[in-house]
Amino acid sequence: QVQLVESGGGLVQPGGSLRLSCAASGRRFSINTMAWYRQAPGKERELVAQITSGGNIDYVDSVKGRFTISRDNAKNTVALQMSGLKPEDTAVYYCWAFDVLYSRNVWGQGTQVTVSS
Repeated sequence: QVQLVESGGGLVQPGGSLRLSCAASGRRFSINTMAWYRQAPGKERELVAQITSGGNIDYVDSVKGRFTISRDNAKNTVALQMSGLKPEDTAVYYCWAFDVLYSRNVWGQGTQVTVSS
């Protein structure tokens, strides 16, 4: 089964940039859509950006123009380039993928992003 491992979180000042990466690994899997979600303290988890294997992309309105999602299908990786970060972007960011081979959702462990001066 597939596992997702994230990296790249941290502390950044408002207006700064961070890049999150997520790699899928496992013996047998087939990933279709990959995405990034985030969950701030006291709030529900929300979809930030998603990308299909064909390259169709969607963003939540609050990050449009600031965040860019990309993926490498051959390497089963997805990245989230974040710029113009704001304090309200502070959250735990989770990588997500849908494994069509087993018809199941797969989540990464989460990585903390803190935007503060």
